[in-house]
Amino acid sequence: MSASPPRHPSTAFRYLFVLGLGLLIGLIATVMVGRALQARSDPFPDSLMQVMQRQADLLQQAQQQNRCSLADSVPRLQVLRLLSNDLDLAFPGLKDSRQFQQHASQYRADLNAALASPPTDCTALAQQLLALQDDCQACHQDFR
Repeated sequence: MSASPPRHPSTAFRYLFVLGLGLLIGLIATVMVGRALQARSDPFPDSLMQVMQRQADLLQQAQQQNRCSLADSVPRLQVLRLLSNDLDLAFPGLKDSRQFQQHASQYRADLNAALASPPTDCTALAQQLLALQDDCQACHQDFR
C-alpha cells in the first residue's frame, strides 16, 4: 500500500473564518456605537412634534368624516394647547430666538382663540385647522 501524502488544511477556510469573525465583530461594534449615539440624543423634541402632528391629523380626519361637533374637536384642541406649552422646553436652543417665540406665541394664540370660540361646524373647523397648519408650516420653514 502506498501512503498518500498528508493533506494540509486549506488556507482558504482560515481566511473565510477570519473574514466571518471580522464581520461579526464589526456588526457588534456598529450596533454598540449606534446605541451610544442614540442614548445621547434627546427624544423629547421629536416626540412632542409627533404627538402634536397626530392630534392635528385626528382633527383633520374628524373634519373629513363630517364629525365636527364640540365633543369631537374641543378635546383635541385642548391637548394641542397643553402640548404647545412645552415648545420652549423641547427646543431649549431656540428659547432666546425672537422669531421662534413669535411662531410659538402665534400658534398658542390661534389655539386660545379656537378654544374661546370652538368651531361648531366643519367649515369653521377646516378654517381653524388651516390656521394651525399655517402656523406650523411657518415655524418649520424657518427652523427645520
